[in-house]
Amino acid sequence: MQDVAKALENLQRNTQNPLLDRLGALFESAGFELALVGGPVRDAILGRVAPDLDFTTNAGPDEILKLLKPISSATWDIGRAFGTIAAQIGDEKVEITTYRADSYDSETRKPTVEFGTNLEDDLIRRDFTVNAMALRLPSRTFVDPHSGLRDLLFTTLKTPSKPEVSFSDDPLRMMRAARFASQLGFVIEPETFEAMVSMRERISIISMERVRDELSKLLLSSNPRPGLEALVDSGIAAIVLPELPALRLELDEHHHHKDVYQHTITVVEQAIDYEKDYGLANDLVLRLAALLHDIGKPATRRLEPGGAVSFHHHDVVGAKLAKKRLQELRFDNDTIKAVSKLIELHLRFFGYSDQQWSDSAVRRYVRDAEDQLLRLHALTRADVTTRNRRKADRLAHAYDDLEQRIKVLQEQEELDSLRPELDGAAIMELLNLKPGPEVGKAYKYLMEIRLDEGEIGRAEAEKRLLSWWQSR
Repeated sequence: MQDVAKALENLQRNTQNPLLDRLGALFESAGFELALVGGPVRDAILGRVAPDLDFTTNAGPDEILKLLKPISSATWDIGRAFGTIAAQIGDEKVEITTYRADSYDSETRKPTVEFGTNLEDDLIRRDFTVNAMALRLPSRTFVDPHSGLRDLLFTTLKTPSKPEVSFSDDPLRMMRAARFASQLGFVIEPETFEAMVSMRERISIISMERVRDELSKLLLSSNPRPGLEALVDSGIAAIVLPELPALRLELDEHHHHKDVYQHTITVVEQAIDYEKDYGLANDLVLRLAALLHDIGKPATRRLEPGGAVSFHHHDVVGAKLAKKRLQELRFDNDTIKAVSKLIELHLRFFGYSDQQWSDSAVRRYVRDAEDQLLRLHALTRADVTTRNRRKADRLAHAYDDLEQRIKVLQEQEELDSLRPELDGAAIMELLNLKPGPEVGKAYKYLMEIRLDEGEIGRAEAEKRLLSWWQSR
């Protein structure tokens, strides 16, 4: 009971926002109900600050707009057809939605919008009990018909209605359960999880854009492991991200290799830890690369004589598979390009610890990484999950050395803008060429010299180029 009292005290203390009372009085004076609902109520109980304020009311969208316009600097019909109006009031952004009592097409998941008449009916259609709590305004009466506060205190995720009904209405809620397991540290209640397993195929009717957004939010949480494991264990990942469960390779009693799936989850966790070292806070590209860096292993797995297992070229194969999967998930081209590059390069370092690279090799490492160098540093370090402390220390010291050499060369040679002494225009003038593939070949020849030898000066570059051209 003490926990409940403290939770309700938190709710009242953390919602002491004059705007809530102002809006509550405004709607009440117009004869309408208003309640703060969902995430803001949950977060207030947890002592967190919600980014936006969400309200629900029995006023229709036209009536909401009429009430908000006089007190707002801007309003948006972000979902008038669904009863939602947004407004900017001072420094606060609010969203107010008419009570809903939707029904759904079982095949397309498109809602047939039906506005409700009371708060309780609105709350039962929400995704989880912890999001089905409300605070009536201006009376500040706490409304919790589905024991969401109890579930919040016991860190349990369950649906207000039967999970089969809730997930049938909106299958994306199954992925949202996994996301909340990571974001909030909650445990998915067994009956709810069983429904995720039995209804996993329904996720296929959800648009790839919504799946992408939910996966991204999960990965950007502070602890993605529980959510990723929930997606894999429920079978949902096999539909939306099949490369992840495929990493649970079958083990052979005569051939031994580390658990690639568990290794991958650990790499994601370690990549998050390294973000702060490289100024990469909440970096989706890095986390996607960590999640997908070994997806080429199942296709390249070979059982070798003597019990060894090899995955030759899994970096190249994995980069191609990642590109295809991210395209299907409708990620933007910049993200796809960056993630693919990181996966293709993630093994490059591991020969360095055996034999120190030449300056030329270090230059090529920087050149190939381009603008992904910091992420490549973080991913490469995160990819070391060995329990052999001596090996881990050796690899860490080797990468420390590589980073120091990159720093020295960057100071000496401006590696970030690495290019030969002659650009395309100078090459065409010297060799009397017009634009075409020959110019590219000449530029590539000079770049190889730049990578191998560093700066050689314009005069020497012209001499070398002329000699190369005449020899052809």
